[in-house]
Amino acid sequence: MYDMIVVGGGPAGMTAALYALRNGKQVLVIEKSGFGGQITHSPKVENYPGTLQMSGNEFADQMLDQILAQGAEIEFEAVVSVETAASAAAETAETAEAAAETTAAENRKTFIVRTEEGGAYEGRTVVLATGVKHRMLGLEGENELVGEGISFCAVCDGDFYSGQTVCVAGGGNSALQEAILLAQKCKEVIMLQDLPYFTGEEKLQEVLFACPNVRAYTGVKITGFEKTGDTFCGVEIEKAANSANGADPAEAADPAETTDAAGTVEKQVIPCDGLFVAIGLIPENEAFAELAALNTYGYFDSDERCLTKTPGIYVAGDCRSKEIRQLTTAAADGAVAALAACRYLNAG
Repeated sequence: MYDMIVVGGGPAGMTAALYALRNGKQVLVIEKSGFGGQITHSPKVENYPGTLQMSGNEFADQMLDQILAQGAEIEFEAVVSVETAASAAAETAETAEAAAETTAAENRKTFIVRTEEGGAYEGRTVVLATGVKHRMLGLEGENELVGEGISFCAVCDGDFYSGQTVCVAGGGNSALQEAILLAQKCKEVIMLQDLPYFTGEEKLQEVLFACPNVRAYTGVKITGFEKTGDTFCGVEIEKAANSANGADPAEAADPAETTDAAGTVEKQVIPCDGLFVAIGLIPENEAFAELAALNTYGYFDSDERCLTKTPGIYVAGDCRSKEIRQLTTAAADGAVAALAACRYLNAG
């Protein structure tokens, strides 16, 4: 029996574990792949207070070492469900003895965390720090270029492209906001949108396209990446020559292109130093919807208190509804969730 089970080993989850451990609680952290979450894709982290520079992997390793030193237990498994111990016992109550166990489970008010590998762990509280996945383009070689030419966060990585040319994939609010930040640092920002128009707010579009170093392609699809050796050096796109366009492609860059007999542009190569992909985030919270309400986008519908509709269940990090998703805000959520859980345990 654990005082707290943390689902997810990113910055929010490990911070929650740290705060609970320092409050004398027994903690299990369950992570399905690798500790650290999205931050491990960042080759340099320069915006975390008190640290001049570190890699995302270094940060993750230090956090893991810290919670292990405090006594955390860890499991590399994929969590598939969280249920109350009472409901779990009730499902299998076929005898008087089993019914008695159900009553005992109700009195314990604990939770069973089940994993894909067959594990079942009981805890008095659960912190869901499941994070999000960046929606990716799904192209060959993309994963290998993350952190080596492909980025997802202008705040985190924009300074590394100061004075250089970058492309931004996407046309919604997130893409426009990323591009506005990048336009203040980069020599040139080239927008690549698969629709014939931008879907973000009109005001953001006005701000972005007022920047003299921003140009755009609309109605285009990224189909591949250009490399010199192992170094990222551009993107390959396809588009129709008569596609509705917010900017003349010839003005957006100086691409190498080929056309067919009908005059349709088959492929263009846009040289650039980096690509920022801003086509959305994917939360993975559906398995926990019975215990923690979701909003229309699939994020946990919880505010800065990190509470849910189920006493004893807390949420933290990028998986919950919020405006800012940064390393610092994830860590802050972890602290808030853990301290709320400790208050619940101490009152119990």
